[in-house]
Amino acid sequence: MENIYFQKTIVRWSDLDANRHLANASYMNFTSFARIAFLRDYNVSMKDLDSYGIGPAILHEQFSFFKEAMEGEEIYISVEIAGMSDDGMIYQFIHDIYNKEGIHLCHSELVGVWFSMKERKMLAPPKEMLDNIKKSFQNKTIKRMSKQDIKNLPFRSVNVNPLNFNQ
Repeated sequence: MENIYFQKTIVRWSDLDANRHLANASYMNFTSFARIAFLRDYNVSMKDLDSYGIGPAILHEQFSFFKEAMEGEEIYISVEIAGMSDDGMIYQFIHDIYNKEGIHLCHSELVGVWFSMKERKMLAPPKEMLDNIKKSFQNKTIKRMSKQDIKNLPFRSVNVNPLNFNQ
């Protein structure tokens, strides 16, 4: 597990659900928190994203939960880039969450894209940003992604007639 980025945080009271353990939605918040810290540590700040006019869009995210985490517990969230398109527009992250004893609490995988904040469509990041992100996996082989990976996501959007809603 060497050369894996970890972000440490603590489970807060506001992260709990009715069972007084870490709520499922909080796991998603923690992985997002860790990804932003990861980007910042690789010289891609929110200010940079604003100047580039791009933002991240998560298209698919899945979780597997193994053990509960309680209020006040330290947790460690891993951040690994598992795949990326040649132009950096499409990416895949993997996260694992552990407690301070190294007990595996959760696993998450996601696929996302960078998109233009102005045009609201997918957009490759600038070379400078892509070069900074690539430093995180310099000596590691990652999956080469394409738009076909987006088409192969497990779910597709299907609209319904709003008259079907119980009103």
